Amino acid sequence: MSKTEIDVVTAEFYGAFDNRGGRTADVARIRRLVLPQGVIVCTAPTFTAYSVEEFVTPRERLLADGRLVEFSEWETSEETRVEGDLASRFGTYRKSGVFDGKPYEGTGTKTLQFVRTPDGWRIAALSWYDHP
Repeated sequence: MSKTEIDVVTAEFYGAFDNRGGRTADVARIRRLVLPQGVIVCTAPTFTAYSVEEFVTPRERLLADGRLVEFSEWETSEETRVEGDLASRFGTYRKSGVFDGKPYEGTGTKTLQFVRTPDGWRIAALSWYDHP
């Protein structure tokens, strides 16, 4: 059951950025999926560590202002290990959309650290690397 619940949280995380077909991306749901004290880190192309708010706010704008449209991101492979109330997921992803009127695609690797809370599984930390 835990792996299935983690699969759902992960899919919800990736789905938060989807604005295909004119839908509004629901990036705000990241505030529910990631612990308020969670850490989000991008390692490439530029190393940056974010708080949840520092991560969410610019992405809400970008996905709503018309610069990045028809965007989605999805997991392409994963390995998940669950030990009691801790879990770690390592996976690859693809992303696609139209950025400033030009096709935009990419791939990368993400690692997510989960903890089981009284409200269910939540992301405690997330790191990603965009492949060149």
